[in-house]
Amino acid sequence: MDRGYSQVSALKAIIKASFIAILRSPSAVVFTLAFPLIFVLVFGFIGGNTISLRIGVGKDCDTANAIYAALSRIKTIKLVTAPEEEMQEDLQKGHLTAVLNIMPAGKEDGVPRYTVHVRSSSASGDNIRIFEVILRDIVHTADARLFRDRPTVATIQTTRIPGRRYRQIDFILPGMLGFSLLSTGVFGTAFLFFSLRQTLVLKRFFATPVRRFNILLGEAVARLIFQLLGALFLIAVGYFFFEYTLVHGLETVLELLLLSAFGLIIFMGFGFIVSGIARNESTIPPIANIVTMPQFLLAGTFFPIDVFPGWLQPLCRILPLTYLNDALRKVAFEGVHLWNVPWDLLVLVAWGVAAYLAASRVFRWE
Repeated sequence: MDRGYSQVSALKAIIKASFIAILRSPSAVVFTLAFPLIFVLVFGFIGGNTISLRIGVGKDCDTANAIYAALSRIKTIKLVTAPEEEMQEDLQKGHLTAVLNIMPAGKEDGVPRYTVHVRSSSASGDNIRIFEVILRDIVHTADARLFRDRPTVATIQTTRIPGRRYRQIDFILPGMLGFSLLSTGVFGTAFLFFSLRQTLVLKRFFATPVRRFNILLGEAVARLIFQLLGALFLIAVGYFFFEYTLVHGLETVLELLLLSAFGLIIFMGFGFIVSGIARNESTIPPIANIVTMPQFLLAGTFFPIDVFPGWLQPLCRILPLTYLNDALRKVAFEGVHLWNVPWDLLVLVAWGVAAYLAASRVFRWE
């Protein structure tokens, strides 16, 4: 070996070349940035108003009253007008929660009275019950304001304590970070090393003094840099456009990036396994999807694990992406530090050790 050969220079060259190749790869950009960004934007614009009730207004409905005015001020309720036949059809199809008719019913003690008629269908589902609760609350508030001397069996007192508002973006953005890390770690690594092996690039590397470890390290560092830039971009979009919660500001951002780097290193182990057992390029996606698809769906990426049936939740709680998503959400929203999520990190380490042990047995250089 040439004593003047610099392993550090070789490592830098590999990192630079690999980083440029990643930037030129459409799949890398799509999975790292495009898909997660689309989901972040969609859920960010949805915001905290996850329930939307479309209420049809009957043609004979009195709209000049306090009840209608109170309904029109509620952001989760959209009052719509349309021909009666169209509203009836929309009601049957579930496009409307209910059709509302508020009719004057004379006066009593100088106070106007109304009859509120609500027409719904079986397609309204649980939304009709939500709407009925809102209506009762409006009527109860009006009664309490107009008839102050009414007797009551109980007085309700509420206490509001300081708290942090949990927005939809606070759940979905960490899930999208996890989605991006798993996609890059598995698909990116598998396709890369299979291609390097098939095109004999690795074989050419062996003809040089560069160490094998530096080949792996260079590719890993290039992916790590690209992924962390992508993570930083997603966090910035969430924070500046959708008020994504970062409790400790820059400190929280740095911890999220450390977690992202840690997660990517773990998931790259699965990518090495897929690269080693794939016999041709067309078999990589099916094998990689066996690893990634259950985690995308079951690891709390798009919705909480609690929504799944009880028999399925134990499976959800053994997936590595579950623990990465959980740690990302705790650090960002709850303000905990990395040393406060030891269980999440230990489970990820256990998966990483298992993945790299398996990869060492199946990974092939040639």
